[in-house]
Amino acid sequence: MKLITFEEAGLFHLGVQTEQGVLDVEAAIADKPELSLAPVPSTLREVLNGGEAALKALQEFVNDVLVDGGGSYFKAEDSLSFGPCVPDPGKIICIGLNYRRHAEETGMPIPEYPILFNKFSNALTGHGVEVPLPRSSQKVDYEAELGIVIGRTAKYVSEEEALDYVFGYCIANDLSARDLQQRTSQWLAGKSCDKFSPIGPYLVSKDEIVDPNLLNIKCTVNGELRQSSNTSDMIFNCQQIVSYISQCMTLSPGDIILTGTPEGVVLGYLPEKQLYLKHGDVVTVEIEQLGALTNRMVNE
Repeated sequence: MKLITFEEAGLFHLGVQTEQGVLDVEAAIADKPELSLAPVPSTLREVLNGGEAALKALQEFVNDVLVDGGGSYFKAEDSLSFGPCVPDPGKIICIGLNYRRHAEETGMPIPEYPILFNKFSNALTGHGVEVPLPRSSQKVDYEAELGIVIGRTAKYVSEEEALDYVFGYCIANDLSARDLQQRTSQWLAGKSCDKFSPIGPYLVSKDEIVDPNLLNIKCTVNGELRQSSNTSDMIFNCQQIVSYISQCMTLSPGDIILTGTPEGVVLGYLPEKQLYLKHGDVVTVEIEQLGALTNRMVNE
């Protein structure tokens, strides 16, 4: 399933992409109560907390609605105001220098262990939302990334079973203010500026992704290709990342892991060729099977 979070009247609603449009789940449950004899999750949090049983109940309800016929609860995707595909993660955990060619372009050694840092909820935003360029930075960079969304509580899990704890995957742009990031050895200041973590448009359940470690990933700025790679270039793959983090802390449903970015970021260019993001730039991140995430940069 492709799950969508959209905003109406200041509230986030759960949507499901279908052949008839985006199904407003809450509205459909209210309009078709006879189709929901068993409990059907009406919010993304209920889906995440309910695990496979909740996802199955939601899928069955969507199928029944499609058979029953259309209604006002189907919406055109281009009419939606997207929220972050997971609006309330407990944790946003990021992996630094996790693509071999990206580490090489920045002149950094290949990490022996995954490099962990974090973002906060203020950094979250959705597809199509304008991102403010902070007044305190002149060097905002893009970073196309695959996001992992946890679906089950995970602690001390093995690599072999790690993906069993994943709910699904999404696209992310780990925007980075390089001048703030590089002031100290800790990267937080340059990573958690407001709306510096667009995610979406979809949260795609893991059953739709054959192999998260073999997905094409790219980033364009104003239509110009800047990054083009494949998740197979990750130094630590999805299984290793989930397992490693679970040795350090408990992962909970809805936690987001951003798995690192490939080569092609502005930071990797020679100084005289570095053109950082400016007002009006449109950044699109695309990942195979997950869609495309687009945001426009604006002066704060």
